[in-house]
Amino acid sequence: MNRRDFLASSTLALAIPDVFSAVDRKPVVGLHVWIYSSDKPAYDCFPILDQVFSDAKYAGIEAVELMEVNLRHDDAVDRIGDSSRKSGVSVIGTSYSQPMWDKSKQTEILDDAEKVVERLGKLGGRTLGISVGSTPKKKTPEQFDVQAETLKQIQEICRKNKVVPNLHNHIYEVADDLYDLQNTLQRVPDIALGPDLDWLFQAKVDVLTFLQKFSDKIVYLHLRDHLWTGTRSEALGEGIADWGAVARQLKKNRFAGDITVELAFPSGFKPTRPIRESLKMSRDVIRQKFGV
Repeated sequence: MNRRDFLASSTLALAIPDVFSAVDRKPVVGLHVWIYSSDKPAYDCFPILDQVFSDAKYAGIEAVELMEVNLRHDDAVDRIGDSSRKSGVSVIGTSYSQPMWDKSKQTEILDDAEKVVERLGKLGGRTLGISVGSTPKKKTPEQFDVQAETLKQIQEICRKNKVVPNLHNHIYEVADDLYDLQNTLQRVPDIALGPDLDWLFQAKVDVLTFLQKFSDKIVYLHLRDHLWTGTRSEALGEGIADWGAVARQLKKNRFAGDITVELAFPSGFKPTRPIRESLKMSRDVIRQKFGV
């Protein structure tokens, strides 16, 4: 079964707009705001979003992926919308991280998700990259059941706002033979995936095998480069990631989603160049290797 048939015959088709299911669609290239947020209080780069959007424009990047904290500000829609209009750079979506497995926080999470997703929809964003939250020990079946219930309700919130929810991974979701991810997919089989390829590498998961195995579920990608030690490089193309091999696998998959650069520097690292230059270098690598 190919991607088009899969989407047409499954409930996943209800969650993914036509813009993602057209196999001849050109992916949008975005940036995630983490590199601007990592040293800010509460990881919130809201005060400097004008700079973020301006840097994206300079780098030739078409869209910005926010973090949920940015959208919790009462004036988020006006302020972010203004930054987007001034730069000509769109909002592609937001990441969203909560302890989805925690029953005691479920109502709070769903109320928050409704606010964040509704504001995202007003800004024209269409992706919600979900991190389900880690636990000190492996999650129990009961915790996975709660996690699934929460995710299903977030899926419904996203449908109402024409946003595509997708599972974004760190190490914990894909460690131990994809233990967390597999348990989630058993309970929520129609949810899409938005993998972070660098975190797959950090978890010692073979990236190409993962892309092949889940080809019909992947609608979004996060890219970052790294050295053999796992230390992140400043820009794509400065590490060991084989972007040509990734691009070839995506072509085999007939990938029709979007691609986002998410730079992340080691703790205490002092960049050798402005972030906008590293973003521009990364955008050039995507253009050269992926043809977009």
